[in-house]
Amino acid sequence: MLIRNAEIWGTGPGDVRIEGPRIASIGTLLPRSDEQVIDARGGLLLPGLHDHHIHLAALAAQQSSISCGQPDVLTSAQLARALQAPGTGWLRGVGFHESVLDGVLPDAAMLDRMVADRPLRMQHRTGRMWLLNSRALEELLAIADAPPGLERAGGRFTGRLFEEDAWLSRTLGGSLPDFAQTSARLARCGVTGITDMSPRNDPGVARHFAQQRSDGRLLQSSMIAGSLALGEHLPPGCTLGPLKLHLHENALPDFDEAVALVRSGHAQNRAVAVHCVTEVELVFALAVLEVAGSVRGDRIEHVSVASPDLVSRMRDLGLSACVQPHFIAERGDRYLADVDPRHHADLYRLRSLAAASLPLAGGSDAPYGEADPWKSMTAAVNRRAPSGAVIGADEGLTPEEALALYLTEPADFSRQRAIAVGAMADLCLMDRPWSEVRARLDKSDVRMVIAGGNLVHQRIDQSPLERLLRADASA
Repeated sequence: MLIRNAEIWGTGPGDVRIEGPRIASIGTLLPRSDEQVIDARGGLLLPGLHDHHIHLAALAAQQSSISCGQPDVLTSAQLARALQAPGTGWLRGVGFHESVLDGVLPDAAMLDRMVADRPLRMQHRTGRMWLLNSRALEELLAIADAPPGLERAGGRFTGRLFEEDAWLSRTLGGSLPDFAQTSARLARCGVTGITDMSPRNDPGVARHFAQQRSDGRLLQSSMIAGSLALGEHLPPGCTLGPLKLHLHENALPDFDEAVALVRSGHAQNRAVAVHCVTEVELVFALAVLEVAGSVRGDRIEHVSVASPDLVSRMRDLGLSACVQPHFIAERGDRYLADVDPRHHADLYRLRSLAAASLPLAGGSDAPYGEADPWKSMTAAVNRRAPSGAVIGADEGLTPEEALALYLTEPADFSRQRAIAVGAMADLCLMDRPWSEVRARLDKSDVRMVIAGGNLVHQRIDQSPLERLLRADASA
């Protein structure tokens, strides 16, 4: 395959030849008689984007679920209507937040008033809790004993299930979903690689990823983070990612056990990725790493609330950060209402992290955030909440810096991937030059995506006649 007349990122105008899975040559190249030729027409040619923090199985499962939160559901009446989906059997809702019910976290009795005739399980937006109606409780408890995370009050189960995804999956006999539709959706955004950050990822999950990749169902190269067991039994076809330490402020692990876990990860020559969405979690994580010792590649996920002194401690430890700028765009108004005003300046810092020389990369946290990296880049630049309010204007990045979050090397955030001879042919071709792309940062500009030398997405443009008719209609 030969891509001609491209604006090559970091190089300038030129042609790129692909042979097998890799880039064979770059320059002014003549077509061969037997190769496919693509005229880029001056469009920007990027390394394929990488989502450095995603939960692919949960994102795939979401596609067969009912949205129970923003932006589709904002009120109790809208939630009730959403839950009246046709069909029988289990109803699976996702994305719920208590703001839909004026701050009330529903119990089974409240959910029964919305859905009484079929079992309902509704996942909280954080991914840490499931809300069950009475039919769901009856069916689950007829199969298995109640787990520790099933809340009781007054001797009765409330229907609130905390941190029990594994129990729920076992009880329902669930299997991992097919990735084909979700993978194609990511490819349309220019994403050619992912790092799956689910903390419970184990060799069984990795085998599913490898099989989906082998079957052509998963188009993206995959780095798998997760448990210690991954470091001992990772199947071929996946790249081993960091050990994931998932902190929750209301149930922090024993400090010494957390230190031992970090050291065990380092003993496997793995970096550690620590989930931190509150100030307390970040303080705990830094204390653990200060005692355990940090290694190159250790990273903080989210860095949702970080005061300047905590940023300095991250720098002193040599840490990296995986950030989600789009949460400002998706939830900024809720943060302004719920977060102590003294912490507003500390929310989802970007410029401060970069100024402290912390290597940065971007991730979606999908399905708990929007999977479109271009929306995240836009949020990194303008820092706008849904209402238009700007949160931390001084923390914004340039379009070039925002794009760089998704061009970072997955195993080393201090390095940027480049279009170079010998590199994997993971490429994203835009339909216009960077001078126009940077002003839009829109996935609709993605024209073609190549992963491992294979064409995995090609936008279907309007025919000349359709473009002419559209132009006449708007004249």
